[in-house]
Amino acid sequence: MSAAVEPLTIPAAFAARLPSNCRQVLLCLAADSKATSGTLWCLEREEPAKAWKARGASIRVTLGRHGLAWGIGEHAGRAPRGIEKKREGDGCSPIGVFALPQAFGSLAKPRGLKLPWLRCTAHHLGIDDPRSIYYNQIVDHRVVACDWNHPETMVPSNGCYQLGAVIAHNPANKPGVGSCIFMHVWQAPGVPTSGCTAMSLDEMRRVLVWLDPAKQPRLVQAMVE
Repeated sequence: MSAAVEPLTIPAAFAARLPSNCRQVLLCLAADSKATSGTLWCLEREEPAKAWKARGASIRVTLGRHGLAWGIGEHAGRAPRGIEKKREGDGCSPIGVFALPQAFGSLAKPRGLKLPWLRCTAHHLGIDDPRSIYYNQIVDHRVVACDWNHPETMVPSNGCYQLGAVIAHNPANKPGVGSCIFMHVWQAPGVPTSGCTAMSLDEMRRVLVWLDPAKQPRLVQAMVE
Protein backbone atom coordinates (compact mmCIF):
# COMPACT_ATOMS: atom_id res chain seq x y z
CA MET A 1 0.00 0.00 0.00
CA SER A 2 1.24 3.48 -0.78
CA ALA A 3 1.20 6.10 1.95
CA ALA A 4 -1.30 8.94 1.84
CA VAL A 5 0.05 12.46 2.25
CA GLU A 6 -2.22 13.63 5.05
CA PRO A 7 -2.23 11.93 8.48
CA LEU A 8 -5.62 11.24 10.09
CA THR A 9 -6.62 11.95 13.67
CA ILE A 10 -7.73 9.22 16.06
CA PRO A 11 -10.21 10.52 18.69
CA ALA A 12 -8.07 11.63 21.61
CA ALA A 13 -9.82 9.58 24.30
CA PHE A 14 -9.29 6.42 22.28
CA ALA A 15 -5.76 7.28 21.14
CA ALA A 16 -4.80 7.48 24.81
CA ARG A 17 -5.90 3.88 25.31
CA LEU A 18 -3.83 2.34 22.53
CA PRO A 19 -0.95 0.13 23.67
CA SER A 20 2.36 1.97 23.59
CA ASN A 21 3.69 -0.49 21.02
CA CYS A 22 0.64 -0.26 18.75
CA ARG A 23 1.76 0.70 15.23
CA GLN A 24 -1.35 -0.21 13.21
CA VAL A 25 -4.88 1.09 13.65
CA LEU A 26 -8.02 0.48 11.64
CA LEU A 27 -9.88 3.75 12.16
CA CYS A 28 -13.60 3.43 11.42
CA LEU A 29 -15.66 6.62 11.67
CA ALA A 30 -19.41 7.08 11.28
CA ALA A 31 -21.34 10.33 11.00
CA ASP A 32 -23.35 9.71 14.21
CA SER A 33 -24.61 6.93 16.49
CA LYS A 34 -27.51 6.11 14.15
CA ALA A 35 -25.35 5.70 11.03
CA THR A 36 -25.39 2.32 9.32
CA SER A 37 -22.31 3.05 7.22
CA GLY A 38 -18.93 4.64 7.71
CA THR A 39 -15.40 5.01 6.41
CA LEU A 40 -12.37 2.97 7.44
CA TRP A 41 -8.70 3.88 7.10
CA CYS A 42 -5.60 1.72 7.59
CA LEU A 43 -3.29 3.86 9.74
CA GLU A 44 0.32 3.10 10.55
CA ARG A 45 3.16 4.75 12.43
CA GLU A 46 6.84 3.90 12.47
CA GLU A 47 7.28 4.54 16.21
CA PRO A 48 5.05 5.54 19.14
CA ALA A 49 6.15 9.18 18.88
CA LYS A 50 5.54 9.42 15.14
CA ALA A 51 2.36 10.65 13.42
CA TRP A 52 -0.20 8.22 12.06
CA LYS A 53 -0.35 7.98 8.27
CA ALA A 54 -2.96 6.33 6.08
CA ARG A 55 -1.89 3.35 3.97
CA GLY A 56 -3.89 3.05 0.79
CA ALA A 57 -7.28 4.51 -0.02
CA SER A 58 -10.12 4.77 2.49
CA ILE A 59 -12.62 1.92 2.59
CA ARG A 60 -16.38 2.17 2.55
CA VAL A 61 -17.96 0.00 5.27
CA THR A 62 -21.41 -0.91 6.53
CA LEU A 63 -22.26 -1.04 10.22
CA GLY A 64 -25.05 -2.35 12.42
CA ARG A 65 -28.64 -1.89 11.28
CA HIS A 66 -29.32 0.15 14.42
CA GLY A 67 -26.08 2.14 14.31
CA LEU A 68 -23.51 2.21 17.08
CA ALA A 69 -23.46 1.44 20.81
CA TRP A 70 -20.80 1.69 23.53
CA GLY A 71 -18.75 -1.49 23.44
CA ILE A 72 -16.52 -3.34 25.89
CA GLY A 73 -12.90 -3.28 24.78
CA GLU A 74 -9.66 -1.58 25.77
CA HIS A 75 -11.11 1.93 26.08
CA ALA A 76 -12.13 3.49 29.39
CA GLY A 77 -14.97 5.56 30.78
CA ARG A 78 -18.73 5.49 30.57
CA ALA A 79 -20.85 5.74 27.48
CA PRO A 80 -21.42 9.38 26.50
CA ARG A 81 -24.87 10.82 27.03
CA GLY A 82 -27.30 9.58 24.42
CA ILE A 83 -25.21 6.50 23.55
CA GLU A 84 -26.60 3.14 24.63
CA LYS A 85 -24.41 0.36 25.99
CA LYS A 86 -24.07 -2.59 23.65
CA ARG A 87 -26.18 -5.63 24.46
CA GLU A 88 -26.97 -8.96 22.83
CA GLY A 89 -29.16 -8.68 19.77
CA ASP A 90 -29.27 -4.87 19.65
CA GLY A 91 -28.11 -4.70 16.02
CA CYS A 92 -25.40 -2.15 16.87
CA SER A 93 -21.71 -2.09 16.04
CA PRO A 94 -19.49 -1.38 19.05
CA ILE A 95 -17.79 1.95 19.75
CA GLY A 96 -14.32 1.78 21.29
CA VAL A 97 -10.83 0.31 21.00
CA PHE A 98 -10.58 -3.38 20.19
CA ALA A 99 -7.86 -5.94 19.56
CA LEU A 100 -7.98 -8.02 16.37
CA PRO A 101 -6.74 -11.43 17.53
CA GLN A 102 -7.69 -13.76 14.67
CA ALA A 103 -8.60 -13.99 11.00
CA PHE A 104 -11.05 -16.57 9.70
CA GLY A 105 -12.97 -17.57 6.62
CA SER A 106 -14.46 -20.27 4.45
CA LEU A 107 -12.07 -19.40 1.62
CA ALA A 108 -8.43 -20.43 1.48
CA LYS A 109 -6.01 -18.61 3.75
CA PRO A 110 -4.99 -15.36 2.03
CA ARG A 111 -1.43 -15.30 0.78
CA GLY A 112 0.72 -13.16 3.06
CA LEU A 113 -1.65 -13.33 6.05
CA LYS A 114 0.14 -12.82 9.37
CA LEU A 115 -2.75 -13.08 11.83
CA PRO A 116 -3.64 -16.46 13.35
CA TRP A 117 -5.99 -18.20 10.92
CA LEU A 118 -9.12 -20.33 11.34
CA ARG A 119 -10.47 -22.06 8.24
CA CYS A 120 -14.22 -22.23 8.84
CA THR A 121 -16.28 -25.26 7.85
CA ALA A 122 -19.90 -26.28 8.36
CA HIS A 123 -18.79 -27.62 11.75
CA HIS A 124 -17.87 -24.15 13.06
CA LEU A 125 -20.46 -22.13 14.96
CA GLY A 126 -20.57 -18.66 16.50
CA ILE A 127 -22.24 -18.94 19.91
CA ASP A 128 -24.58 -16.07 20.80
CA ASP A 129 -26.61 -17.88 23.48
CA PRO A 130 -25.79 -16.10 26.80
CA ARG A 131 -26.51 -19.31 28.72
CA SER A 132 -23.69 -21.19 27.01
CA ILE A 133 -20.23 -21.47 28.51
CA TYR A 134 -19.01 -20.87 24.95
CA TYR A 135 -20.81 -17.53 24.62
CA ASN A 136 -19.01 -15.09 22.32
CA GLN A 137 -16.74 -17.80 20.90
CA ILE A 138 -16.32 -19.69 17.65
CA VAL A 139 -16.43 -23.42 18.33
CA ASP A 140 -16.21 -26.68 16.41
CA HIS A 141 -19.28 -28.68 17.48
CA ARG A 142 -17.34 -31.90 16.92
CA VAL A 143 -14.91 -30.90 19.67
CA VAL A 144 -17.10 -29.40 22.43
CA ALA A 145 -20.36 -30.54 23.99
CA CYS A 146 -23.42 -28.62 22.83
CA ASP A 147 -24.99 -26.40 25.52
CA TRP A 148 -26.46 -23.70 23.26
CA ASN A 149 -29.56 -22.90 21.23
CA HIS A 150 -29.75 -21.32 17.76
CA PRO A 151 -26.02 -20.88 17.03
CA GLU A 152 -24.77 -18.96 14.02
CA THR A 153 -23.15 -20.95 11.25
CA MET A 154 -19.71 -19.71 10.28
CA VAL A 155 -20.42 -20.72 6.67
CA PRO A 156 -23.61 -18.74 5.94
CA SER A 157 -25.23 -18.96 2.53
CA ASN A 158 -24.84 -15.19 1.95
CA GLY A 159 -21.05 -15.57 1.93
CA CYS A 160 -20.38 -12.87 4.51
CA TYR A 161 -17.82 -15.04 6.32
CA GLN A 162 -15.76 -15.88 3.27
CA LEU A 163 -13.05 -13.79 4.97
CA GLY A 164 -13.11 -11.92 8.24
CA ALA A 165 -11.42 -10.99 11.49
CA VAL A 166 -12.54 -11.28 15.10
CA ILE A 167 -13.17 -7.94 16.82
CA ALA A 168 -12.36 -8.49 20.51
CA HIS A 169 -15.54 -6.93 21.87
CA ASN A 170 -16.48 -8.34 25.28
CA PRO A 171 -13.19 -10.24 25.68
CA ALA A 172 -14.27 -11.63 29.06
CA ASN A 173 -17.34 -13.19 27.36
CA LYS A 174 -19.76 -11.60 29.83
CA PRO A 175 -23.25 -12.95 29.08
CA GLY A 176 -25.73 -10.65 27.41
CA VAL A 177 -23.51 -7.74 26.45
CA GLY A 178 -22.81 -8.71 22.84
CA SER A 179 -21.18 -11.61 21.05
CA CYS A 180 -19.44 -12.69 17.86
CA ILE A 181 -18.57 -9.23 16.57
CA PHE A 182 -16.50 -9.46 13.41
CA MET A 183 -15.13 -7.63 10.45
CA HIS A 184 -16.44 -9.47 7.41
CA VAL A 185 -17.61 -9.30 3.82
CA TRP A 186 -20.78 -7.31 3.23
CA GLN A 187 -23.84 -8.85 1.62
CA ALA A 188 -23.99 -5.90 -0.77
CA PRO A 189 -22.96 -2.21 -0.72
CA GLY A 190 -25.16 -0.32 1.72
CA VAL A 191 -26.68 -3.40 3.39
CA PRO A 192 -26.18 -3.03 7.18
CA THR A 193 -25.04 -5.80 9.48
CA SER A 194 -26.30 -7.28 12.75
CA GLY A 195 -23.54 -5.47 14.65
CA CYS A 196 -20.37 -6.14 12.70
CA THR A 197 -18.24 -3.98 10.38
CA ALA A 198 -18.43 -5.12 6.76
CA MET A 199 -16.79 -4.30 3.44
CA SER A 200 -16.21 -5.77 -0.01
CA LEU A 201 -14.37 -9.07 -0.38
CA ASP A 202 -11.40 -7.40 -2.08
CA GLU A 203 -11.10 -4.79 0.67
CA MET A 204 -11.46 -7.41 3.40
CA ARG A 205 -8.61 -9.38 1.85
CA ARG A 206 -6.48 -6.21 1.60
CA VAL A 207 -7.07 -5.35 5.25
CA LEU A 208 -6.32 -8.86 6.49
CA VAL A 209 -3.03 -9.11 4.62
CA TRP A 210 -1.98 -5.67 5.88
CA LEU A 211 -2.60 -6.45 9.56
CA ASP A 212 0.53 -7.55 11.40
CA PRO A 213 0.27 -8.90 14.98
CA ALA A 214 3.86 -7.78 15.59
CA LYS A 215 2.55 -4.21 15.26
CA GLN A 216 -0.20 -4.75 17.85
CA PRO A 217 -3.09 -3.73 15.55
CA ARG A 218 -6.30 -2.26 16.96
CA LEU A 219 -9.68 -1.23 15.64
CA VAL A 220 -10.82 2.21 16.76
CA GLN A 221 -14.50 2.64 15.96
CA ALA A 222 -16.25 5.92 16.75
CA MET A 223 -18.23 8.87 15.48
CA VAL A 224 -16.71 11.83 13.68
CA GLU A 225 -15.77 14.47 16.25
